[in-house]
Amino acid sequence: MVLARVMSVALATAAVGCGGPVAGGSEDGATIFSVACATCHGDAGKPPASMVAQLRVRDLTEPGFRARVTLEGVAQQVRIGSANHLMPAFAGTLTEPQIRAVAAHVLTLAPAPAAP
Repeated sequence: MVLARVMSVALATAAVGCGGPVAGGSEDGATIFSVACATCHGDAGKPPASMVAQLRVRDLTEPGFRARVTLEGVAQQVRIGSANHLMPAFAGTLTEPQIRAVAAHVLTLAPAPAAP
């Protein structure tokens, strides 16, 4: 089951690069995130529970992550992918300006407000 999901994510990620530049070559971080990252990390940076359970996808809005996140750290993660190889490397798929733009966008993601 996990292997099937990993293959599904890998194929979906590979498809991002097919047929031309990612997000039409846009350097808008939010646009790039929606095309290249939201499938796993969720539209606002909070991944679906199934992605967390199956692939250990990081919640980009989690306060502990937010406290230590840096622009260069996110950019590097996007470039080289995750150590467990479940997040692919985007170097070569995204341009360097796109990597910097999506990394900057990740820094804008915030946790959802607490329910009253």
